[in-house]
Amino acid sequence: MAGMARRNMGNVGMESDAYGNGGDGHPYGNAPYSNGTYGTGPDGNTPYGGAPSVQGHRHGSPRGRRTATATAAGVLAIAALAAGCGPQDPAADALKQPTAPAPATTATTAPAAPSPTEDGKADATTPTPTPTPTPTPTEPPTTPSPASPTPAPHPSTASPQPEVLMRTGSEGPRVRELQARLRQIGHFGRNPTGYYGTVTAEAVRSFQVKRGTEGTGATDAATWQKLLAMTRTPTADELDPPTERPVAKPDERCLTGRVLCISKKSRTLAWMVDGRVVSAMDVRFGSEYTPTREGEFKVFWKSRDHVSTLYDTPMPYALFFSGGQAVHYSADFAANGYAGASHGCVNVRDKKKVAALFDQVKNGDKVVIYW
Repeated sequence: MAGMARRNMGNVGMESDAYGNGGDGHPYGNAPYSNGTYGTGPDGNTPYGGAPSVQGHRHGSPRGRRTATATAAGVLAIAALAAGCGPQDPAADALKQPTAPAPATTATTAPAAPSPTEDGKADATTPTPTPTPTPTPTEPPTTPSPASPTPAPHPSTASPQPEVLMRTGSEGPRVRELQARLRQIGHFGRNPTGYYGTVTAEAVRSFQVKRGTEGTGATDAATWQKLLAMTRTPTADELDPPTERPVAKPDERCLTGRVLCISKKSRTLAWMVDGRVVSAMDVRFGSEYTPTREGEFKVFWKSRDHVSTLYDTPMPYALFFSGGQAVHYSADFAANGYAGASHGCVNVRDKKKVAALFDQVKNGDKVVIYW
């Protein structure tokens, strides 16, 4: 194998581009292997013959010795190629020194992965052992605390709104009793009507404010209890007086027969049969622009649930006596008293009394309106 290698090396020496005629900057000087000098040296001291220096270099000079050393390295590289090794850089292999084996790492130290170089090859330097990080102890899982029971909602500290028993628009016997009791202590200045209007609401408000409570004008349970405690049970005459005003002396036309005797002066109506007063009630009349007619008339039509076609207003228990004029119940009169006026009719504010009157009066009964 050595002789074959030497023969091959002699042939390689003829490759001028490989190790001869390299020119300036070639790793091995100025083509020291040209002209087939290897393999023909007569002396046994030179590995491949005389290895004479070329192009004026003296044999045995320092520069010649350096050239010979480089020549020997090149020969070794060629021998490695001939032996079948993979392609490597000749200069790197010639200069590379054996590296001491890396000390064995402990079981807890893992070798670091080779870091890539710029051309993607593994770094040839000895990897620096990287100590395995000490595992951080994992905290034991926290057992979720049982859900706290939802606290019961606290009751509201706000005072509940008192129950309203009567308010504007209410009507009936209880309203009549309320009005009678308020009249006993000076808060209601007229006879009970049984209708809860603005006059009654104002009387209730006056009572509430004087007693140090909120003046709503509506009769709640607390207001009612205070009023009961301060008053006595009303008598029948207090609950159902004949009229708020004294009944006027009847006109002579009212002394015979069945007559609705109506006085504009006293603002009262007396239902009379053969000169005797059966019932009496407060009334109001039309304004100066729509006056109530005066004279003697007859009832010609009764309409219990009448509604005015001219003014689109209710006229319950209507007893018509002259054209569109009639005696009937008026909620406005019950609520506002004499502050208002009718459109010519005779308004009654006591619904209970006018309802009873409607049932007793017949068509053809006389109506007398006078001063």
